[in-house]
Amino acid sequence: MIRVTDTIHIDPAEIGESFVRASGPGGQNVNKLSTAVMLRFDVRTSPSLPEDVKTRLLAQAGKMVTRDGVLVIKAQTHRTQERNRAEALDRLIDMIARAAIAPKIRRATKPSRAAKAKRVEAKKARGAVKSMRVKPRFDD
Repeated sequence: MIRVTDTIHIDPAEIGESFVRASGPGGQNVNKLSTAVMLRFDVRTSPSLPEDVKTRLLAQAGKMVTRDGVLVIKAQTHRTQERNRAEALDRLIDMIARAAIAPKIRRATKPSRAAKAKRVEAKKARGAVKSMRVKPRFDD
């Protein structure tokens, strides 16, 4: 089992990997070896994730999710297949861990009476400073 958080563990059988040719560094290996990793994780049918985490993960992933709810992560920055596999898995774990954190509920508040008074006093003081800038009028 792959540990994501204290409460969420993913079975490695739920993760599918396929290897394709990378477009990044690698010299001649780019043309010969399939070092890039396409990691697939079916979010909608995963028994390891709670429903609220699934919903947040699908929303956060955006274009990385197919219509069927499969999360696809492509890793191709490294020259070796093993390092690309590790990077793709780390990115998956990071995404799930971020989705596991429930957003804080915003509660509407009102400014206190003292805060309102302080704001009005600041505006009056600023207005007084600006009124001193007016050119004096000499009416004879």
